[in-house]
Amino acid sequence: MEFKDHVCELLNTIDACQVFFDITVNFDLTKNYLDLVVTYTTLMIILSRIEERKAIIGLYNYAHEMTHGASDREYPRLGQMIVDYENPLKKMMEEFVPHGKSLSDALISLQMVYPRRNLSADQWRNAQLLSLISAPSTMLNPAQSDTMPCEYLSLDAMEKWIVFGFILCHAVLNSDAAALSLWKLALQSSTCLCLFRDEVFHIHKAAEDLFVNIRGYNKRINDIRECKEQALSHAGSMHRERRKFLRSALKELATVLADQPGLLGPKALFVFMALSFARDEIIWLLRHADNIQKKSTDDFIDKHIAELIFYMEELRAHVRKYGPVMQRYYVQYLSGFDAVVLNELVQNLSVCPEDESIIMSSFVNTMTSLSVKQVEDGEVFDFRGMRLDWFRLQAYTSVSKASLGISDHKELGKMMNTIIFHTKMVDSLVEMLVETSDLSIFCFYSRAFEKMFQQCLELPSQSRHSICFPLLCTHFMSCTHELCPEERHHIGDRSLSLCNMFLDEMAKQARNLITDICTEQCTLSDQLLPKHCAKTISQAVNKKSKKATGKKGEPEREKPGVESMRKNRLLVTNLDKLHTALSELCFSINYVPNLVVWEHTFTPREYLTSHLEIRFTKSIVGMTMYNQATQEIAKPSELLTSVRAYMTVLQSIENYVTIDITRVFNNVLLQQTQHLDSHGEPTITSLYTNWYLETLLRQVSNGHIAYFPAMKAFVNLPTENELTFNAEEYSDISEMRSLSELLGPYGMKFLSESLMWHISSQVAELKKLVVENMEVLTQMRTSFDKPDHMAALFKKLTSVDSVLKRMTIIGVILSFRSLAQEALRDVLSCHIPFLVSSVEDFKDHIPRETDMKVAMNVYELSSAAGLPCEIDPALVVALSSQKSGHCNNIHCLAKAINQIAAALFTIHKGSIEDRLKEFLALASSSLLKIGQETDKMTTRNRESVYLLLDMIVQESPFLTMDLLESCFPYVLLRNAYHAVYKQSISANA
Repeated sequence: MEFKDHVCELLNTIDACQVFFDITVNFDLTKNYLDLVVTYTTLMIILSRIEERKAIIGLYNYAHEMTHGASDREYPRLGQMIVDYENPLKKMMEEFVPHGKSLSDALISLQMVYPRRNLSADQWRNAQLLSLISAPSTMLNPAQSDTMPCEYLSLDAMEKWIVFGFILCHAVLNSDAAALSLWKLALQSSTCLCLFRDEVFHIHKAAEDLFVNIRGYNKRINDIRECKEQALSHAGSMHRERRKFLRSALKELATVLADQPGLLGPKALFVFMALSFARDEIIWLLRHADNIQKKSTDDFIDKHIAELIFYMEELRAHVRKYGPVMQRYYVQYLSGFDAVVLNELVQNLSVCPEDESIIMSSFVNTMTSLSVKQVEDGEVFDFRGMRLDWFRLQAYTSVSKASLGISDHKELGKMMNTIIFHTKMVDSLVEMLVETSDLSIFCFYSRAFEKMFQQCLELPSQSRHSICFPLLCTHFMSCTHELCPEERHHIGDRSLSLCNMFLDEMAKQARNLITDICTEQCTLSDQLLPKHCAKTISQAVNKKSKKATGKKGEPEREKPGVESMRKNRLLVTNLDKLHTALSELCFSINYVPNLVVWEHTFTPREYLTSHLEIRFTKSIVGMTMYNQATQEIAKPSELLTSVRAYMTVLQSIENYVTIDITRVFNNVLLQQTQHLDSHGEPTITSLYTNWYLETLLRQVSNGHIAYFPAMKAFVNLPTENELTFNAEEYSDISEMRSLSELLGPYGMKFLSESLMWHISSQVAELKKLVVENMEVLTQMRTSFDKPDHMAALFKKLTSVDSVLKRMTIIGVILSFRSLAQEALRDVLSCHIPFLVSSVEDFKDHIPRETDMKVAMNVYELSSAAGLPCEIDPALVVALSSQKSGHCNNIHCLAKAINQIAAALFTIHKGSIEDRLKEFLALASSSLLKIGQETDKMTTRNRESVYLLLDMIVQESPFLTMDLLESCFPYVLLRNAYHAVYKQSISANA
């Protein structure tokens, strides 16, 4: 209500003063006058669109009455205004009759500006608009114009002025051909105008509805209908061609300025014109695509819009980056040229009143005092006072009775407009960027914004420009206003969520492309595996021996590497397309190191890094191809090959984006050495540990697999039910080394701990059997030199076979662990030879008399490096936590007895050497007693047991052959080896 009163008062004052308006002379005054009229009109139209407006003001009055005890004294006027402005434009047409002269003069002055701005793309192209290289000889000349601020004036704003202005003073359309020409040109360019943000005004229907009730306006109504048809049929294609031209023009401009930023000085006007033109076309498309009035929508879908926005952002970045270059240029321009020219103009004025003279002199003095040193010293410039003085001077000199009339001195007005533009180049570059290229309106067209982004990502040639969408989110806060602070949080949150979503989608798209490339490379890498060469070797052998090879016409198998042979450069493979798409998208991700949206900093590269980490983790686990139902898993060597191929592709990403891929490897691969990753998901360490324990070693216990020390591998035995896997292919030296490479020392430590847990459970059962036979065993310990008594006591022992079986299981597990440890040692010796040799030297030179706790620390370090130790620290830990080959794997007993004894006697603080000597005495006494037996059952496998005793001594670091020979004749061992060898030959025969 107060706003309306102030506007009406100001308009009446302007009419009374008979103010002169010309956009090319007193630009600021005319622009602000037209903006005032349009803002007033827009406000009244929006007010009329509020459906519950009467109820709202009624509630307001009721609340006022309850609070103050009386109704608002302006309430009757407010209510009357709501009623009067039910049809706002009709009411305002009556209201603006007295203001018609001033308004029409201001609008008609646009005939020098608007038609020149509203040209077709062909006319722009013929004029080589915005081109810096079309005339190389004039490249360094400053871009000049008599209507400097009009060159980058918003086309959208001008159309609103013309459409709303001529509706309000419609009488001039019948009397002035220039006015009618402007009106028709504006009606042909658009079908709707922006009222506020995403609120639009359909101009043709509204204008026709207003004029239909005015007598004698049939011709105007026909004009409106013709213009509507013209707009519907041609406006879309005209604006599409303009956008097409601007894409190439802005690209050229951005490229030249990136190479020669010094041109930003003389050609600054071109930059702001380009930004303004592009901004107008983008806003036009956004508004019309959301309010399509024709069936064909092709002209309103622009899949290349991202490219135009991207070049706008590039120009904005140049202006921000090289602001000091522009400041230096225009400080010199103002002091060296503008001040001189303005001084001459002032001197040549026939009449110059004192007040105006003082203002003019202050302009000259301000400009003359400028120097480049101020720029170099980083001094902050502020010409707002000067610009405000010029605005006041325009008002003084534009009234009819002014002694110095600006209408008589247009050259002065045009010169001052140019000077004002130059001052803005020094102190208001950021404000100029907002004025000419602000696209915060996208905040209110979220669906269209997201749709444009998706179209950009779907088109590989446009994905390099996708970063412009997150960059646009930095514009959103410029649409907030200090009079509505509560809106800041809502708009800020929207800008953050959209920016986050865009960057996340870009990273996902890049990740998917990288994954596809990795899959292709893994397939190619798989072709080089040894298992695929058998057929090639077979074909070569058959060819050499001239044998018939298979069926006739069978295609020859392609050799690895054939995919790299190109017969034609135009031939594009799937991998080529993926790499092209990836390079385009990575350009976008790498375009800016970070961007600030509402005081939040976003780093696009970090989005890609986090997505790569997640996908790499999932891919590694997926490549194990573990099937819980069938207990199938990939061979470690094959997984290692795939992982290396994957890592090679990821390393190549550093050629596209500045990211630390080593950090990704460290984060992912270190997590894979643990039981669970950071998300609580199983890792390759847990999968392989479970498979070796639950599948391979369980089948060893079941008698389907045997350990062969000579081969250093577990091998399948011929059985009725064939196993689904070949044990040797998972447990030989190369596979165990591959496993060590994948799991690393941490993963192998977890594998060892899991193996030891199984051993400790077997030891727990053995303890129960020992407790069960405690009395007999105690007697046997003191009677080992009484053979008859020992034989009798032996027969009293129970569950002897169970002890043997459990000790064999322990031996099998320890044999597998020794394979794993040996593989780990080999791998670490390749990667960190000096460190491993230092650990080995430390272990070998630890004195015998060292405290056991210190010795255990050394053994633990050595074990982690894969080195064999006298006492197995992992087994000690596993057992201390308990507080309550041959085909039958019997040869594994030696390892079991030695390591279990060493671990147990360490826990119970006993002398390992003394206890093992005692064991040797008991065992040799019992075996010598067996030699005297005649019973076949008692002497069964006697020679094999002799050899087992020999293996125990050989395995033990605490027992020697001299000690064995002192209590067991070596001749018996020699005969035993001979007998076992003969037995194996006869068995094979």
